[in-house]
Amino acid sequence: MKKVVSLLLVLLLSVSLIGCGNKNKSADAEATPKVGVTIYKYDDNFMSFVRRAISKNAEDKAELIFNNSQNDQAKQNEQVEMMISKGVKALAINLVDPQAAATIISKAKEADMPVVFFNKEPSVEDMASYADCWYVGTNSAESGVIQGELIFDSWKAHPEWDKNGDGKIQYVLLKGEPGHPDAEARTKYSMETVVDKGIQVEELELQTGMWDSVKAKELMDAWLAKHGDSIEYVVANNDAMALGAISSLQAEGYFSGDKFMPVVGVDAIPDALTKIEDGILVGSVLNDAANQGKATLELVLNVAKGEAVLEGTEWKLDENKAVRVPYVPITLDNIQIAKDCYSE
Repeated sequence: MKKVVSLLLVLLLSVSLIGCGNKNKSADAEATPKVGVTIYKYDDNFMSFVRRAISKNAEDKAELIFNNSQNDQAKQNEQVEMMISKGVKALAINLVDPQAAATIISKAKEADMPVVFFNKEPSVEDMASYADCWYVGTNSAESGVIQGELIFDSWKAHPEWDKNGDGKIQYVLLKGEPGHPDAEARTKYSMETVVDKGIQVEELELQTGMWDSVKAKELMDAWLAKHGDSIEYVVANNDAMALGAISSLQAEGYFSGDKFMPVVGVDAIPDALTKIEDGILVGSVLNDAANQGKATLELVLNVAKGEAVLEGTEWKLDENKAVRVPYVPITLDNIQIAKDCYSE
């Protein structure tokens, strides 16, 4: 009889331990939920820093499934379906094409899946179509205004840049992806701000470099061959294109001796900060990758755990369910602000 009782006790203890083990495993899974993330393309300079910030902030908090959409919206749509099938608790989506947001939202709705878009903003209508979607990014117009102020201030400080003495800035502009909210706003507001502040401008060239250094260099090569010294300012929607333009200009002897061409960008990525320190790049506009990645992770982690989207964060939502990370003008005078964003 004693043997039977002992055997029963052993069995009960075993069941209890198994139950505790499963419970702990379940609690661990809840503490580190599986989150699906897409990046429109990995070789975008700025997005590489956002991706790093998302990963850094997810340590010991979430299991991330990262996807490189390779600038292919059809591929991204398939990746979203794959992540949903793998049982992710929430999605963080850097759209290839902002106009495809409705397709992603439809897939998320069907799976009852919360989604946080970042960097490329869906339309107001798309955002309003689903209660469980949010956006992390910036105020696109702000970057254009700040860049315009940088152009104005630098031009006023260097009257020698007006090569033909006509009081106007003859400029070329490297535009990002057509239709991208940042590209459209930066293109519009940068030069409008210069004019509003009292300097006349003349556009010599405006073409898309698709955010890409190589494409920007090719365009700058062609523009220098066509316009030569008639170009007085190079305006780029992002630093990658600004760096491509600088490469082209250096090949033509600029930034050596007294031969100089003012160039401004947006993002304030590390390579651009080096050019500012070297006296080559006039300035940039800090597009805070560290905080955009941090905000994206914090929001998507909250909704993955079934908590309120802003629970325990410092962020605020605007009327379009968006967190707006502010831009900061960066010149040599305050370059440390941007450097601090990239420190580990």
